[in-house]
Amino acid sequence: MESKKTAHIISHTHWDREWYMPYEYHHLLLIELVDKLLDTLDQDPDYRYFHLDGQTIIREDYLQVRPEQRERLDRYIAEGRIHFGPWYVLQDEFLTSSEANLRNLLIGHKDAKPFGIISKTGYFPDSFGNMGQAPQILQQAGITNAIFGRGVKPTGFNNTVGEMDSYESPYSEMIWRSPDGSEVLGVLFANWYCNGMEVPADPAAAKAYWDKNLADAEKFASTPHLLFMNGCDHQPIQTDLSQAIRTASELYPDVEFVHSNFDEYLQALQANLPEDLVAIEGELRSQRTDGWGTLVNTASSRVYLKQLNQAGQTLLEKVAEPLAAFAELAGVQAYPHHLLTYAWKTLMQNHPHDSICGCSLDEVHREMITRFAKSSQMAEAIIAESAAALAEAIDVTGIEVWGTAPVPFTVFNTSGWERSGTVTVELITAKKYFPEGPNPQALARELGQEPLGSLQVMDEEGHVYRAKIEDLGVHFGYELPKDRFRQPYMARKVRVTFPATEIAALGYRTYALVAGTADVAEAALDAVRVQGYTMENSKLSMKVASNGSVTVTDKLSGAEYAGLNVYENTGDIGNEYVYRQPEGETALTTESLAAEISVLEASPYRAVIEAVLKWEIPASADETFLTEKQEMVPFTERKAQRTEQTVPLVLTTRYTLEAGSGMVQVRTSFNNQARDHRLRALFPTGLAADHHYADSIFEVAKRSNKPEAVWVNPSNAQHQQVFASVEGGTNGLAIANKGLNEYEVLLDGKNTIAVTLLRASSELGDWGVFETPEAQCLGEQTAEYAIIPYTGDGATSGAYAQAYQYQIPWTIVQTHGPAVRVPAVNGQPHAGNVKLPVSGQWLNWNSAASPLAFSALKFAEETGDLVARWYNLGAEPAELRVQPSFEAAAVFESDVLERRVARLDSGEQQVDGYKIVTRAYQLGEK
Repeated sequence: MESKKTAHIISHTHWDREWYMPYEYHHLLLIELVDKLLDTLDQDPDYRYFHLDGQTIIREDYLQVRPEQRERLDRYIAEGRIHFGPWYVLQDEFLTSSEANLRNLLIGHKDAKPFGIISKTGYFPDSFGNMGQAPQILQQAGITNAIFGRGVKPTGFNNTVGEMDSYESPYSEMIWRSPDGSEVLGVLFANWYCNGMEVPADPAAAKAYWDKNLADAEKFASTPHLLFMNGCDHQPIQTDLSQAIRTASELYPDVEFVHSNFDEYLQALQANLPEDLVAIEGELRSQRTDGWGTLVNTASSRVYLKQLNQAGQTLLEKVAEPLAAFAELAGVQAYPHHLLTYAWKTLMQNHPHDSICGCSLDEVHREMITRFAKSSQMAEAIIAESAAALAEAIDVTGIEVWGTAPVPFTVFNTSGWERSGTVTVELITAKKYFPEGPNPQALARELGQEPLGSLQVMDEEGHVYRAKIEDLGVHFGYELPKDRFRQPYMARKVRVTFPATEIAALGYRTYALVAGTADVAEAALDAVRVQGYTMENSKLSMKVASNGSVTVTDKLSGAEYAGLNVYENTGDIGNEYVYRQPEGETALTTESLAAEISVLEASPYRAVIEAVLKWEIPASADETFLTEKQEMVPFTERKAQRTEQTVPLVLTTRYTLEAGSGMVQVRTSFNNQARDHRLRALFPTGLAADHHYADSIFEVAKRSNKPEAVWVNPSNAQHQQVFASVEGGTNGLAIANKGLNEYEVLLDGKNTIAVTLLRASSELGDWGVFETPEAQCLGEQTAEYAIIPYTGDGATSGAYAQAYQYQIPWTIVQTHGPAVRVPAVNGQPHAGNVKLPVSGQWLNWNSAASPLAFSALKFAEETGDLVARWYNLGAEPAELRVQPSFEAAAVFESDVLERRVARLDSGEQQVDGYKIVTRAYQLGEK
């Protein structure tokens, strides 16, 4: 090992695109910073490198205003003086989906590819905790290191380093290992990412500066190579750094001061690492701390953002990409790489930690809503075009049981598992284009006078499904042909609700609305039965109690879960980052309230029971809270309580049970008029366990119910993606969600899963006083979640698959049957030459009782391969058997960057425990 110390000074700026100022305020400062950086690189040859914060979006943001500087900026990137990538944005890892984390890495690499150079630094400077599968993801991307600021040793607010008696690693360097065994060299910013900022050039000031900073770095370093980060949040570059380094070199001849970069630093580090580095495993969530600095409560700050994000992510990765892939495979439409990249980039502009975490100014989060809408609109347009192209190619002719005038429609299942469920679709039974009558009014009257008659839903085998068919009357519509002007029309519409059953994974099934006849076979259906306020199917029984809570019985095991979905309300005198309950406060619950209960629907395929609770809760925190905020009293020292004044909180809960379903769906809506509080739904599992499971990034993480001994925070909230579950003996209970990313397993003797539905706060927090009144989330709110009891483990029982499917919307589109004529183009029918069967499947795999989870189906832009991805939820190896319905010239093992790794000789593959596996199907010629 080398004996002489080397001080690696890495110039950077940690660039939050938006935070305590709106985006454009930060944007202006970014323009100034990059202008100054380019001037300094031009003028000072000793100013060697600048690290562009690991995110390629900075280049986009700069060139948006300074396009004339493109050649200049790009030259320094290509020369390696400005280090670029590997991410598109610096995301919050736990609040963005598994696939979103990969798209972030993929697009970052795509942005850097034209330069022939990319920073291979696994950069997580300020993530609020780090995902356990990061080492595996990084290794697959050819990145062998991770640089991070949180998760192992406590770093608190205002960039201060905490002092604790017990560390997970004695050094700032360590081995970080994923559950599958993948390892990277981990480097913690033990003295934060600003420990080399504003280096003095004056000798006297430099002596004091370096005496302290060298000693601080040596305290944690395992080698003579010491890391000094020359910059901080939105830090302008230090233009006299070269002189400051010369001054330091003269003062400390036994230390080599180098204007460095991460490549040089990591290379030197690797050559001098000691043998006693500690290996840390899995998630880095600061569990061996006092619990106040984890920032996990950003998972519940501005819940509406998380809900919009979940919906947008799901549309892109679980609907738009698979449907577009189906259309490409069918030969009816080219895969729209450019449109999907645009939609992903727009969505990911909301994924930086201070954005998606909901811990910025109100102006920031208002702009995010627009970005969510733009991304979702593009995703919806891609979905509509793909589904329409596919439906147009489905051959619905010759199905004799449908009669002469059927109205066919296709149900697409874009999830990775076979699926059944109640679906709703609006269908056109007849339409007339504007040229077909004297005016739209006449067309509307003509269509409105046509009797609908008796209608039924029928599959291609002639089975009839019990359905609710509603006459919606006549409506205006239009088509946008690809080869001529828009085509407006008037149409007679009906709304159809029925149970779609056993739709193949990554497949589809076509049904038809037909004229009703008595002599038909009814499809076999596990009907829902309602008696009083109890509803049941063959799998579950659910009874609504007088207080609006429910008892759910798993008929397979006989396990009963009582008192589910009682609501809890507490005060919150924290901020957007941290929940803090007033000292000594007793939580309020709805356990003793009386609900108004009614049955809203009792069809054979779906039942809905509604419970309405009228509650009075404190209106806000008291006046002490206002003073404490203005005086910047630390949240751990605040003495405020809740006011005695109350406001009404009316909770309307709808419980839904569908035929054949193993879950109870819950939808809770309310108008929030209270401030400074938190609302949770409680699910006492009654299961004996000292740990639980939570869906995270490419894993179901196993977490302890009890925090570490050094933990003092009364709350032990955690992140989740799709669900959290507790298992005891042979039984388990999972609570799935749509955009509810915070939960806690309570130490109440019942292992209650508490899911946060709303957290209302009033200030940003952190280093200053920033009021955020819109973070109180006043007004109408809705939360959706599901109760899933199961027997065995969550993966092989199918419970987790149900949870994953719960977030994915169905895609249903009307096909072009005789009842809905499509105008001919140049005398030719509108449909192309491609003919698809009435029902089909593009990719079949052994999904039943498998510990594997399906994650993605898309096309790789660079190779043109069809890419499919799975990951193993368990520790034991699992078999993956895939049968595509399309011809492939070759099949390859791929990686997270969609590169071919090795050729596979068969459709069978053993997937090691916790492994992420990607297959690439080469289409066409070998």
